Amino acid sequence: MNQVTPTAPIIIAVSNRKGGSGKTTTAVTLAASFAIDGQRTLLIDLDTQSHCALGLGITVAEEQPTAHHLFNPIAADFALTNAIVPTFWERLQLIPGDVDFQHDTAVEDEQRLARALAQPGIIDTYQIIILDTPPSLDSLLLNALTAASSALIPFIPHPLAGEGVRQLARLFFRVAMTSNANLRLLGLLPIQIDSRIGLHRRTCEQLARQFGQQRLLPGIRSDIKLAEAFHAGCPIQLYAPRSRANDDYRFMFEQIKARLRSEQLAAAGG
Repeated sequence: MNQVTPTAPIIIAVSNRKGGSGKTTTAVTLAASFAIDGQRTLLIDLDTQSHCALGLGITVAEEQPTAHHLFNPIAADFALTNAIVPTFWERLQLIPGDVDFQHDTAVEDEQRLARALAQPGIIDTYQIIILDTPPSLDSLLLNALTAASSALIPFIPHPLAGEGVRQLARLFFRVAMTSNANLRLLGLLPIQIDSRIGLHRRTCEQLARQFGQQRLLPGIRSDIKLAEAFHAGCPIQLYAPRSRANDDYRFMFEQIKARLRSEQLAAAGG
């Protein structure tokens, strides 16, 4: 009998070089969306703020292994499966971050995460892996982009945030040209957008001209319910299902699914 090779999971790095861009909220909400949609999903927190656990209402025990154990120079044989914790959704699991991790101690190996995600227990278990990346330009961000199949860039639509997108884009294309030829730009996601504000419109138009209008996703409007949901440790889908933030993220999710399907069809030559 021929052995069936498992389909490799889709790995999405949610990234921005600038903090406060809605990156973690988007990572948590996107991971929850895939789980609700029936996909076996793993959310990995590579940001030392470790806010993914907060957004899912999880308290990380002091002795809990984390994603950052993987980058310890003396832990070459560390398995990410040892760091997985459950969430209130059966199909969603989390590998939390370590708030005490020092980035300058990380091993200089851009392939370490990619190798870890290819191990049994990960590659044959999950259909979707979401990486919440650190905003700093270091080995962890390079590891995330090297391991990912797609990158999603949330941003606040003002000039400084736009510059953060352009800085990340330069790194993105360098990784795509060197260590990860399969890396694709899934989209640019405006956060806290208000189409009535001229500066918001101009920033989005400028990025659309630079990266292509098709790369600009429908935006997420400002909504206090997002902050309330995070404080309550509950994704917006459960905390406020009738909110405009949930409406916006649901529409964004449908757009992302369509883009992923198109990429899979193109890769298959169909």
